[in-house]
Amino acid sequence: MKSPLDTFVERAAGEVNTPKARAVDAGARLLTAKRLAGVEDYPAMDTMRDRAREIRLHTLAHLDRYLEQFAESVEAVGGRVFFAEDAAEANEYVRRVAEEASAELIVKSKSMVTEEIDLNSWLEADGRNVVETDLGEFIIQLAEERPSHIVAPVMHKTRQDVGALFARELGAPYTEDPTELNQIARVHLRRLFLRADMGISGVNFGVASTGSICLVTNEGNGRLVTTAPRVHVAVMGMERVVPTPGDLGVMLEVLARSATGQRLSAYTNIVTGPRREGDPDGPDEFHVVILGNGRSEVLGGATSEILACIRCGACLNVCPVYREVSGHAYGDVYSGPIGAVLAPSLFGLEGNEQLPYASTLCGACVDVCPVRIEIPDLLLALRERAVNEATAFGWLGSAMSAYEVVATRPRAWRAALSTGSLLGRAVRGGWIGRLPAPGSAWTRSRDFPAPARESFHTWWRRNRGT
Repeated sequence: MKSPLDTFVERAAGEVNTPKARAVDAGARLLTAKRLAGVEDYPAMDTMRDRAREIRLHTLAHLDRYLEQFAESVEAVGGRVFFAEDAAEANEYVRRVAEEASAELIVKSKSMVTEEIDLNSWLEADGRNVVETDLGEFIIQLAEERPSHIVAPVMHKTRQDVGALFARELGAPYTEDPTELNQIARVHLRRLFLRADMGISGVNFGVASTGSICLVTNEGNGRLVTTAPRVHVAVMGMERVVPTPGDLGVMLEVLARSATGQRLSAYTNIVTGPRREGDPDGPDEFHVVILGNGRSEVLGGATSEILACIRCGACLNVCPVYREVSGHAYGDVYSGPIGAVLAPSLFGLEGNEQLPYASTLCGACVDVCPVRIEIPDLLLALRERAVNEATAFGWLGSAMSAYEVVATRPRAWRAALSTGSLLGRAVRGGWIGRLPAPGSAWTRSRDFPAPARESFHTWWRRNRGT
């Protein structure tokens, strides 16, 4: 579900300083402040982050074993497991389950991995009615847009936007009151839960030793989607498994605090298999689709650590680039620092070659990551690949080659410094207002600092005796 614009730079140029970007910036800053308050209220956070990182890296190092154990555990409690190599296999399996169940109405809880494989379009093309029931995803579906954030998909919309959307699409009286808007959505969706033939969810974590899946949300729709319909299909990225319930407990300690500043999300649901004899509710069928879709290749590559991500969104909230350009500039489902690594890693550099450069490398993402993923290192690894395989910017390879020639030859370097000093003395006010391409991309929105009028070496020779 790529944007029609070709590059990150083009998309970002259209998003900067728009109402959408300002809404995202405000939302991201609010979540960052909530995270900080939640962390300050939990003295053990650093220790738990270290433990969470150990669990995730250990699991990835032995992923084949834990996936096999998870599949066996799911089947032992009456569920069915399907390993999908790519999006087409996953979508076709879910379509086939829906067909066998004669499912006309399908309700979904929030799932980034089903966004990744564009599952809704696949099912709708087969004549199924698919309804997103997470409030943010419901709004996005009505607006025919993509999520702008992996936790808060509708962060780019204001309450006025949502009021106008509900009035237009649902025929509801216009209101800007958040409580009233929630009630409009609740009334609309409640009858769908009770009529749905099938429910589809994502998986925050799958527990290898028990075959359980854990869903973390702040809305009750996740429980309705997984218990009211007679068929439940859970779609899980292959990396989202943890070994034991104790390990799951560690992940939950850091997830909610990192995402929204809460001690625990309002609804943390653990689902183990289909309904058993005597159970008052629950599905008759429980399916887990375990998705590869490029993850196996990532696991053996230079950016494998990105698979430790638990999708809290903290890196997006703190990233200065994401705050300025909003999520849609990244052109795909995953945005922000996590998207800048994950999209090129999963889907290749072609079309994504500029994403590794969508970062200042300030390291704020590492500071807040609950599993301490070294995102700047991964971005640098992808930049190296971009230079070797598909140069992100046509001039960059030549410019860096020229820099290498000058920087490794003392006479050439001194000559370049002298030339720069002459230019610096010629510029009035110390700032350059207009540069030729590719520098024009900078000066279209801000001035460029002129070179120093005097090099450090010259200054040092003149002042070292003082």
